[in-house]
Amino acid sequence: MQTAIPCVMMRGGTSKGAYFLASDLPADTAARDRVLLAVMGSPDPRQIDGMGGADPLTSKVAVIKKSERDGIDVDYLFLQVFVDKPVVTDAQNCGNILAGVGPFAIERGLVAATGDETRVAIFMENTGQVAIATIQTSAGAVNYSGDAIIDGVPGSHAPVPVEFRDTAGSSCGALLPTGNAADMIEGVRCTLIDNGMPCIVFKAEDLGATGYETRDELESEAFAAMRAKIETIRLAAGPLMNLGDVKDKSVPKMMLVAPPRHGGAVTVRSFIPHRAHATIGVLGAVSVATACLVEGSPAAEVAQIPEGSRKTLSVEHPTGEMSCVLEVDEAGQVVSAALLRTARKLMDGTVFA
Repeated sequence: MQTAIPCVMMRGGTSKGAYFLASDLPADTAARDRVLLAVMGSPDPRQIDGMGGADPLTSKVAVIKKSERDGIDVDYLFLQVFVDKPVVTDAQNCGNILAGVGPFAIERGLVAATGDETRVAIFMENTGQVAIATIQTSAGAVNYSGDAIIDGVPGSHAPVPVEFRDTAGSSCGALLPTGNAADMIEGVRCTLIDNGMPCIVFKAEDLGATGYETRDELESEAFAAMRAKIETIRLAAGPLMNLGDVKDKSVPKMMLVAPPRHGGAVTVRSFIPHRAHATIGVLGAVSVATACLVEGSPAAEVAQIPEGSRKTLSVEHPTGEMSCVLEVDEAGQVVSAALLRTARKLMDGTVFA
């Protein structure tokens, strides 16, 4: 017999996923993962027997519950469901799916709307960090319509500003887990960094790319040798980043940087970690933008950095840009980061596993 589970399918930022109340899923992790694999239709390259969209960006899950922590409204666990492997991992956050957590919490009655705007304090269980999302609400309900535009998503929607707090070293224990602005790994200068997302940042030109390729080009046979080299670097860097053996993990993400072409701060092509990203992940963008401020890093060598303690860094990606607003202290250390996202409810009903 199939099991019926309440579920909201929602687009969060440039990703799409299934949002669940924690109480609606099995408490046992192994049982929960079996359910989510069935929900998404994994493992299968097409995910034809489930709700997944045959892409890592559309095979995501948010598990949400009312928080018992002081000053926190809800706890959010992000789970990446692999497309072609029977793997469900909590090794990372997802700042795009995060954009839908506040709306979901209000929709499910976990948070009461408080006027035209409702601030939702979210504890990210994956890394123990806090984010504050501001949700547009009117007449006690979430408003998804608005004029905010983000690259990678058609049309305009209600803005969802998200502020991140204390994200440095969220998974690796330190912003720069090796303590170095750059490390030589497999003959390539890399910055190993974690400001909300563990990333390896290196110049695209050091691996024979320009940094301006399309997603399809990066995934073509012409770049097979480069992708193999990137994976060799990733596997070698895992232990250095305190992540251990990362062969079957979704982190660290791989970031190829190049000088900006459209007035931004830096151009990025990211692998997540094996597929080329159609845009760039929210926390990946934060980590890359932070790398641009690390003196002596490959990113700093190609980036255009604005003056002042409050810096807006436009991170150019294959379908546009993502602007990160970074606050730095007198020592030049990043103390906070904020981005603009949007979200839209796609379906509220029952999914079967």
